[in-house]
Amino acid sequence: MNIPNLLSIIRICLVPAFILTYFSGIEHSAFWAAGIYIIASITDVLDGRIARKYNLTTNLGRILDPLGDKLMTLSVLCCITIDQVIPLWALAIVICKELLMGIGGMIIIKKFQEMPPSNYFGKSSTVVFFAVCVILMLFRNIPTNIAAYMISFAIVVMILAFVSYLIKYINIMRGEHDRK
Repeated sequence: MNIPNLLSIIRICLVPAFILTYFSGIEHSAFWAAGIYIIASITDVLDGRIARKYNLTTNLGRILDPLGDKLMTLSVLCCITIDQVIPLWALAIVICKELLMGIGGMIIIKKFQEMPPSNYFGKSSTVVFFAVCVILMLFRNIPTNIAAYMISFAIVVMILAFVSYLIKYINIMRGEHDRK
């Protein structure tokens, strides 16, 4: 166990704290939940930087890090969908994409005993989703159509990331993994 992996585990543990806070009914609960989401996002940035800077990248970390990201992102999206901030179709698209990414990742791990690292599109997608979700949580009076446009933009960025990972997975499965 190293510090980056510990930070990923902390991020995973923040998921139920986020959900409980978001629906707690306490005054400014969305503000406090957004704070938890921000802390989780900081742990994401820190674990990646520490892992790369000190050569602490592990296969466990390559699983824990995206797992923490996905659990937090899906939790946030579920909460704001339940709260009718974004449409249900947006959540459905994200869940389908995450399932496909998870299946692809498991196939790669089973076949090659490692998980490919994240890329620029994946990181960009995470940042865009983070920004859109925080804005939607904190500014509850955003008109529904504007919120739908915002989440649609985030989904387009997510789809670009998905396509880039799909290309990477296909290349790995074709055997180009050994040549790189």
